Amino acid sequence: MTATLSTPFTLKNLRLKNRIVMPPMCQYSVTAKDGVPNEWHYVHYVSRAVGGAGLIIIEMTDVEPDGRISDYDLGLWSDEHVPAFRRIISECQKYGAKVGIQIAHAGRKAEDAAVPVGPSAIPFGPGFKTPRALTTSEVKAMVGKFRDAARRAVEAGVDTIEIHGAHGYLIHQFHSPATNDRTDEYADYAKFGVKVIRAMKEVMPPDMPLLMRVSAVEYIDGGYGIDHIIEICRQYRDAGVDMFHVSSGGEGPAGKRKPGNYPGYQVPMAREIKQALGVPVIAVGMLDDPQLAGKTIASGDADLVAVGRGMLKDPYWAVHAIRAVDGETTVPRQYERAY
Repeated sequence: MTATLSTPFTLKNLRLKNRIVMPPMCQYSVTAKDGVPNEWHYVHYVSRAVGGAGLIIIEMTDVEPDGRISDYDLGLWSDEHVPAFRRIISECQKYGAKVGIQIAHAGRKAEDAAVPVGPSAIPFGPGFKTPRALTTSEVKAMVGKFRDAARRAVEAGVDTIEIHGAHGYLIHQFHSPATNDRTDEYADYAKFGVKVIRAMKEVMPPDMPLLMRVSAVEYIDGGYGIDHIIEICRQYRDAGVDMFHVSSGGEGPAGKRKPGNYPGYQVPMAREIKQALGVPVIAVGMLDDPQLAGKTIASGDADLVAVGRGMLKDPYWAVHAIRAVDGETTVPRQYERAY
């Protein structure tokens, strides 16, 4: 049977009512710079649950204050953050959506940190701060911070967790030859990511899937190609990642190899990783057209589709897309008369 946007999907104990994902998108809306989600985040995420998304992944949420892109981003570095996340998650779940949180550290891309950190003292680009290279002991301590954030996410009631290993943030920095010139044990490009995965799995229920977002290729001159990330992801898969969320770029200013930036341009990368590793994947990137999103699922190129800007423009994108492609409509009873 060919899958469609409305076909349910199961991965371990994660059972989604459809194949549509709201991917993590920073809102830069923390009011007190304390990393705690507020009323904006509550309305933003719950409205997408009402709007029919099968899986909502809460935006990049960081493991320490200086791990944020800006001081206006979310965090899970304290147990005091948990109640606000729990309130959002439980309300989204009432409308049939499953919820995850993307756990991250911005590394050298932490714009508001006085001195950002990274695997090496290599700045992101002109005008950016030069990061301080983490010591070996600090890298090991950072693994613990990811573990603690995952524990808090579980306490907040998530259905899954996503690790951010893409777009030039800390884990990506470790697995990229362009940003990791270390000489200690973490010169092994996959080691930091593997340690983070194993640490987070320790505090997650065994039947809860772990997702990871990766950049399939880099666009800087001399950046890695998809063969490099496939080998890294092979180690991540063996360490415990159950599904990859496949994006690209973000590691620095683009060089001769430019991003495609046309609808569906990243889908072949998702398909290649899926076929090489035998794991389910989420495709993302300009999939706002419901027909294109539907074909991506029907062709088997990806198991789930993530629609970012489309859902920013339309909280009910999922309902409208399923209606357009599958001719089905499932909405809260309060809205049924509109359909």
